[in-house]
Amino acid sequence: MTRVRWLLVRGERGNRATRLDDRRPDGAAWSWGNEARPLVHGASYFAELLAGVEAMRGGDLLLFTDWRGDPDERLDGPGTEIGTVLCRAAGRGVMVKGLLWRSHLDSLHFSQEENLRFGREIARAGGEVLLDMRVRPGGSHHQKLVVLRHPGRPERDVAYVGGIDLCHNRNDDARHRGDRQSLPMAAAYGPHPPWHDVQLALRGPVVGDVEAVFRERWEDPAPLSRSPLTRLREHLHREDISADPLPPQTPDPEPCGTHTVQLLRTYPNRLLLGYPFAPDGERSIARGYLKALRRARALIYLEDQYLWSPRVVAGFAEALRRQPGLRMIGVVPTFPDQDGGLTLPMNLIGRINALAELRRAGGDRVAVYGLENHAGTPVYVHAKVCVIDDVWASVGSDNINLRSWTHDSELGCAVHDESTDPRAPRDPGGLGDGARVFARDLRLELMREHLDRSDAGAGAGAGADAEPDADAGPRSAPEAALCDPAAAFEAFEEAAAALDAWYEGGRRGPRPPGRLRRYVPPDLPAGQRLPARVLHRVLVDPDGRPMGLRLRRRF
Repeated sequence: MTRVRWLLVRGERGNRATRLDDRRPDGAAWSWGNEARPLVHGASYFAELLAGVEAMRGGDLLLFTDWRGDPDERLDGPGTEIGTVLCRAAGRGVMVKGLLWRSHLDSLHFSQEENLRFGREIARAGGEVLLDMRVRPGGSHHQKLVVLRHPGRPERDVAYVGGIDLCHNRNDDARHRGDRQSLPMAAAYGPHPPWHDVQLALRGPVVGDVEAVFRERWEDPAPLSRSPLTRLREHLHREDISADPLPPQTPDPEPCGTHTVQLLRTYPNRLLLGYPFAPDGERSIARGYLKALRRARALIYLEDQYLWSPRVVAGFAEALRRQPGLRMIGVVPTFPDQDGGLTLPMNLIGRINALAELRRAGGDRVAVYGLENHAGTPVYVHAKVCVIDDVWASVGSDNINLRSWTHDSELGCAVHDESTDPRAPRDPGGLGDGARVFARDLRLELMREHLDRSDAGAGAGAGADAEPDADAGPRSAPEAALCDPAAAFEAFEEAAAALDAWYEGGRRGPRPPGRLRRYVPPDLPAGQRLPARVLHRVLVDPDGRPMGLRLRRRF
């Protein structure tokens, strides 16, 4: 079966302690019969999440994990603040349980106070949110999931997994005018930073897998923090530090679609005593990528917040060297999220080195772009999406860097559609795997937006009520051309070149359609490179692997 060639089979996860691969009688390391639906942009996700939570009733179960939570972030206008919505649910008798990363100090541009406030607000309404600092030093819990379970109504069960936090800045749409509730970022992004992101809505048996991920962390008996100062603060502030028992997990929802979904994760090799469900950590995200990259032949389409670390992009570079017909498109933020004489160089150096490695391997077959909105403001790309040969697709919380692949907790979904796509080319990789509807439609949806295509939302799996972006320009190429990897690569090149030329020409005449700008890595002065490289490795992109794997350069 094709999915065996692309997904991790039992034993390849590298973590025998997890219950994920023991949940099914046939021993499958994935679930089949699911419906995975991409929700592009926070506005789409938040509106759907709001409707789902508001429809829950007493006895239902709501579980979530997050990196940051702002209780006053509005899902869809006044009165829909996420804290208020979850408190209303708890007041109706919904069991609300959450795990928020405790975070570092706000003075370091993190979110400790916001996460504390979020947890207290929900606790007062009868829910329970724990502030989880069970990480490596300098690490974080970066998983972003929500599970809605409805005992007696399993057809309503849904899980959300991806890159979108329940916090400020995330509620943007395809127009990319930014969230009105904004956090400060680099000056180039303006007062309301435009934000591009993706979350998956999952229905079917995979909902039980996502719940199992939450339960493994919730049931971890280890203290929420090893820090004496943090534990003193927990005591003085009378914080909840003990997880109340969860009800027994209900049976998985019945199959309802054609998507096989495999949950991929990162957990670090936690020092002294590891997680009971991952004693030596887990790096199935890295392993899943590396297995899929070995079959890449035509096009790697990547959207990523960072695209850092030569040690991580080595798998991409190897694929480019091995396959002379393989192309790679990367969509990344034009600028890091923070300015600063210290933070900027150590954030830039990882991408500079990673892109140099990719271009040595693939030359002009590697193209990297930033995004801007129609006002010319850069769009912050926070999405974590990869599509390979229109067969394998990944959406999650994980970025292309060593931190995400080894050091922080992460959760992603690899999706393999059992439905082949009838549009040409029907087998872009030439291996007999066949293009798949989900992967191709996801790539085309994202590409259409970036190209200002008027048929945004169309595709083999799109709903009849899909609407194009009101600001979209005329079609730049027929859909058939975008299905072809080489033609899609050229369409991006042409759109970015036209927009760059318009700026270079003094912005005379109508603005060309599209939102793509060619990304040119900045040139760091030689005196900044060495300290930036050291700080990048130690602080920004640390390695969470056991020493043996580091020495063998394996994940």
